[in-house]
Amino acid sequence: MMTGRVNRKERATIAKPLQRATMRDVAALADVSIKTVSRVINGERYISENISQRVNEAIQRLNYRHNLAASQLRAGANSSAVGVILVDISNPFSAAVHRAVEDVFRETGVAVFLASTDEESDRERAAVHAFSKRRVDGLVIMPASHDQGYLRTEMAAGTHVVIIDRPPAFLNVDSVVSENRKGAKIGVDHLLRHGHRRIGFVGDWPTVASSQLRLAGYEDALTGANIELDPTIVLQGFPDAVAVQSATEKMLAADPAITALFVAQNALCSPAMRAVFALGKRKEIAIVGFDGFDGADLIEPGLTVIAQDPALIGKTAAELLLKRMNGENPEPSAQTLRTHLIIRGSGEIAGPFFENR
Repeated sequence: MMTGRVNRKERATIAKPLQRATMRDVAALADVSIKTVSRVINGERYISENISQRVNEAIQRLNYRHNLAASQLRAGANSSAVGVILVDISNPFSAAVHRAVEDVFRETGVAVFLASTDEESDRERAAVHAFSKRRVDGLVIMPASHDQGYLRTEMAAGTHVVIIDRPPAFLNVDSVVSENRKGAKIGVDHLLRHGHRRIGFVGDWPTVASSQLRLAGYEDALTGANIELDPTIVLQGFPDAVAVQSATEKMLAADPAITALFVAQNALCSPAMRAVFALGKRKEIAIVGFDGFDGADLIEPGLTVIAQDPALIGKTAAELLLKRMNGENPEPSAQTLRTHLIIRGSGEIAGPFFENR
C-alpha cells in the first residue's frame, strides 16, 4: 500500500503540532463566557440557538477537543496519557505490544489506555475520537483503516501518532513495522530448499497491508524458483478459526500435489495445522508460519516460523512517541524491524524435489 505524499507545509505541521485550543480560546472567539461554553458542550438546556451556534462554530474553527478528564484532575496533577489501538487485544502478538508500551510509559508516570478494533475502520475512528476527547498526548495505532489521512486533524490539534505493524497510508508519520515481504520470502525459500514446489498460501484478509506484503514475499520466492503463482492454492480472509481449518482441508484434499503450506499470520497457524493433522498428513506436509502460537514448539513436529518481535515493536513505538511528546524527532521516522527463521521441524519435512547434499 502506498503512503500518500504530503507537501512541505503539511510536514511542518506534523513536525510541530499546533497549540491545543482551550475552552478560553473558544469563549473568546464566540464572545461568550467560559461557563457558557461549558454549558453548550455539556448539552445543558436554556441556551439560545444563536449562542449555541456561535460556540459550536468556534469549536470547529479552533479544532477544540473537550478534555473529559479535566474535571477529575487536581490542580498540578500529571494528566499525561496515551492511547493504544490494536486490532485484536486477545491475540498474543497484540498483548506483547501492549505490555511493552506500558513498560516504557510506566517509568514516566504516563497512563496507557487500550482499545481494539476487530479489523473495523469505524471502530478505529471511534476509538481515536474517544481518546481525543480525553486529551491523550499520543496514540499508538495498529490500523484497521486503509487511509489514515483523517488523523491529520488530531495531529494538528497536538496529538502525536505512531503507526505500528502495517505501513501508514496517506499520512507522513512515525511508524514501526516488521520486514513483512522479506520475511515471507525467507520462509517460502526455506520450503523451496527442502524440495517443495507446490506450496499453498494461507493468509489474512487481502485488504490488510501486512497480508499484501506477505503474499508479495511468497510470490517473490516462487518467481525466484521459476514457479508461476497459482491463485487456486492461495487462501485469504477468514471469519474465524473454523473457516480456516475447513478451507485448508478442502484445498489439500482437492490438490494432493500440495506438499507444503506457508501460513502468513499467527492466528491462522493453529487451525491450518489442525487441517493437516486431520487429513493424517502431519509428517507429509511441511509448514512454515509467519509467527506462531504459544506451545507451537511443544507439538510434534514443532512449528517452524518466521518470528517477529512484538515486544520490540511496542518498545520502539513507545520510545518514538515519548520523544515526540518531549518535542524531539523533527522528521517522521519509519522503522523496519528484522524477522528471523526459527527451525523446529515442520518446515524441514522433505519434499519430492529435496536433494540431501
